[in-house]
Amino acid sequence: MLARTHDLAAITALALVAATQAVPQMTLSTLIAVLLANQIGGIAPDIDQPTAPFWRNLPVGHVLGRFAGKLLGGHRFLSHSLLGVALFAFLTKLFLEFFQPLFPHVDSQLVWYAFIIGILSHLVMDTITKEGVPWLLPIPIKFGVPPLRSLRITTGSWREVWLVLPLLLVIDLWLLNMHYTSILSYLHHLQR
Repeated sequence: MLARTHDLAAITALALVAATQAVPQMTLSTLIAVLLANQIGGIAPDIDQPTAPFWRNLPVGHVLGRFAGKLLGGHRFLSHSLLGVALFAFLTKLFLEFFQPLFPHVDSQLVWYAFIIGILSHLVMDTITKEGVPWLLPIPIKFGVPPLRSLRITTGSWREVWLVLPLLLVIDLWLLNMHYTSILSYLHHLQR
């Protein structure tokens, strides 16, 4: 999937979770951090690809990207598995705990959840591509939906751009419409 599809899928997954779960009150700082963490999580599994947008935006990203790709076993290997999700979860938890004293008004637990939701959305979206995802690594089988590879989506194809992306947008707009008054009330009562 393209980066923009992963971005939209991450926010859609976060919106679906928020629409189906009780969302605790939070500060504006936490809300901003949650949205940012979700978007970072949505592209994080692609750190194994040196040409990913994440690396292109860093001064020495091409060097770091090649190193990360080799360390993680190449594209769609460790970072695209449940083992990789566990590794991301552990490292992100350590990172957030380390920086928590600098951001006392940010609920790091909610930020962590949003990051993990973003990562999982990435893996789900890549599961519908022709390449599939090795969910059960170290078992080296790439899973894809639908099971017939020929029916899956090619990254950047018209099916991604004209079907998947609009479908995600429709889901987001539907959620916004269904929960509009709740969202406004929630935003009005954000803790400062």
